Amino acid sequence: MQLSAEIYDERLTAPRSWWVITALIGLSGGLILLPLGPLPMLGGLIGAAALAAVGVSSYGSARIRVVADSLVAGDARLPLSALGAPEVLDPEEARAWRSHKADPRAFMLLRSYVPTAVRVPVTDEQDPTPYLYLSTRNPQGLAAALASEPASG
Repeated sequence: MQLSAEIYDERLTAPRSWWVITALIGLSGGLILLPLGPLPMLGGLIGAAALAAVGVSSYGSARIRVVADSLVAGDARLPLSALGAPEVLDPEEARAWRSHKADPRAFMLLRSYVPTAVRVPVTDEQDPTPYLYLSTRNPQGLAAALASEPASG
C-alpha cells in the first residue's frame, strides 16, 4: 500500500563543472598552506575541498516534487488546489521572468544553470504570492504533473 502518490520528483543538482571548481578550491587551499609543511598542506587541501563541497551540495539540494495533492518546491509547500494553470517557459521567456518581468512578491526557486522554468499562478486569495517561478530541466513534465490534479469529491 502506497501512502503518498508521488507524481513528479526532480533535484536541481549543481552541474559537474561546479564539482571541478570544488576540487580546484581544495587544491588552492593546499597550495596556500604548502609553505608551512606537508601536514598543514594536506589539512588545507581537505578543509577547503570539504567546505566547497558542502556549499555546492547544499545549493544543489533543492527539490521540486508533486506528491499526492501538493507541490513541494524547496521550502514551499502548496496544495494543488491553490495553483492555477502552469506555464512552460523556454530559455528566453524564463530569463525575462527572472529579470524585468519578475514580481518581488513571487516565490522563485531558480537556479542560474537551469535555463528552462515553469511559472505557476497562485490562485489562493489569502496568499500574497502572485506566482511560483520554478527552474526545472523538465518543464513539460512538471507542468503535466501540476495539471494532473486528482479530482476531489
